[in-house]
Amino acid sequence: MIEKRKYQKTLVACYLGFVTQAISANFTPLLFLTFKNTYGIGLEKIALIPLTFYFTQLLIDLAATKFVDKIGYRICVVSSQVLSAAGLAFMAILPELLPVPFLGILIAVVLYAIGSGLVEVLVSPIIEACPFENKDGMMSLLHSFYCWGAVGVILGSTLFFTVFGVANWRILTLIWAAVPLYNAFNFISCPMERLIEDGEGMRPGQLLRLPLFWLLILLMVCSGASEASMAQWASAFTESAMGVSKTVGDLAGPCLFAAFMGISRVLYSKMSEKLDLIRMMTACALLCVICYLTASLASLPILGLAGCALCGIAVGIMWPGSISISSQKCPRGGTAMFAFLALAGDLGATVSPAMVGSISNMAGGNLKIGLLVATVFPLILILSLIILRRRFGEVQRG
Repeated sequence: MIEKRKYQKTLVACYLGFVTQAISANFTPLLFLTFKNTYGIGLEKIALIPLTFYFTQLLIDLAATKFVDKIGYRICVVSSQVLSAAGLAFMAILPELLPVPFLGILIAVVLYAIGSGLVEVLVSPIIEACPFENKDGMMSLLHSFYCWGAVGVILGSTLFFTVFGVANWRILTLIWAAVPLYNAFNFISCPMERLIEDGEGMRPGQLLRLPLFWLLILLMVCSGASEASMAQWASAFTESAMGVSKTVGDLAGPCLFAAFMGISRVLYSKMSEKLDLIRMMTACALLCVICYLTASLASLPILGLAGCALCGIAVGIMWPGSISISSQKCPRGGTAMFAFLALAGDLGATVSPAMVGSISNMAGGNLKIGLLVATVFPLILILSLIILRRRFGEVQRG
């Protein structure tokens, strides 16, 4: 309890760091149609916005293995918040100032994507380095704030647009930019500990030669893919399956999915000391398979929506659980390991929705076929967890 009070500001800063990442990832997609109507930007260019965002994150994940330890956690994490705030602010300003509005949008996206990538690499090891007893639970609770941030962005933006109109989107963008700007001051002054002492962390080359490390990477790829395949297509799936408007689709699809995912992470954080993490992740991966099969094969639309929403519960502990397993199985992994894990998770989250879209397109626009094929990711996750337990033993709690 004393430790938690001492590091309360660190916890708040890290929680808001994931809220910032949720704002970066979920707000701009709500404006795609607005960009099209306001600036005359074609859909083929708008499709480059999420691609630019996730590709920039991947590059930052990879580059972080080289520069974070040299520059220091505090400077990097404060920079993440400043860049996120600047990117969001520029989103409201640059398209009006530059002769090519789309260029202004891309510049803004790159800036806040760099901030988002740094958050993903840094916040988990910052919490891991704090002397908390229940590390599994703290990691799960930490990652739940991405979910609550996503729910808040979708609900808050929908409410704002309903009351004030979409034409005032620039004001809302500046409001969201205030969150990381405020949080930069939290990171400037909060206590931080070293994850491992200088010179004791494993170098990237050492990690890449470990068979265990590649198994951990596979866990992260499948965790990111299992989460993103449903999350990215939840709105479109709800619209097509239920025959509802986009607004209802956003609320019933990705918003409900994110809420269930957040609930899953909070519940695990409360019960983690009594649960076996690998067994829990295996059970959740099995539930994920059932949810994907239900969403893709159910003839009743309401069952498909239930499969989509409950998938949020199933994938909830996959990402933070994989990080906790990695920290315990490879305690000298250091910053390089966390950066590679973030890279692997983002890679899965980038490739899997594109795969679902491509397969659905080849099936004549049948999204259910794409989601059916995506069942392979939680199945591989189950197999990886079985191998991990048999070859590398149990994971210690807390």
